[in-house]
Amino acid sequence: MPTESQTNRPAWVFNLADDAQGIHRKLGEGITTRIFVGDNAMLSVVQIAPHSTGKVHSHPQEQWGILLEGECVRIQGGREVAMKAGDFWHTPGDVTHGIRTGDVGATVLDVFSPPRDEYRKAGEGFG
Repeated sequence: MPTESQTNRPAWVFNLADDAQGIHRKLGEGITTRIFVGDNAMLSVVQIAPHSTGKVHSHPQEQWGILLEGECVRIQGGREVAMKAGDFWHTPGDVTHGIRTGDVGATVLDVFSPPRDEYRKAGEGFG
């Protein structure tokens, strides 16, 4: 992470489009994320290529997701719901969920609370 002297901006300022920022993870084929960790919450900026599917999984952390750009199908609790930019969703801890895209990719901002330990470092997989 750059310091304030390197960017002339405070170290606590980030930009969604700056791919150099954050902890990089490959979640699956065609799905990458950049993670930003706080004390009590974690942000994940997820890029999902067209025709990609995220593994259906669960974790104990609460999760909110916001579809910033594109289109996707949110899979949660046995239902599949088409989403468009601006839609957002809530996933309580331990609820199964996943995502998939069609001809259009997607950018999703996920918020986790508390932070997921497995996302505190670069790597691969949903954890």
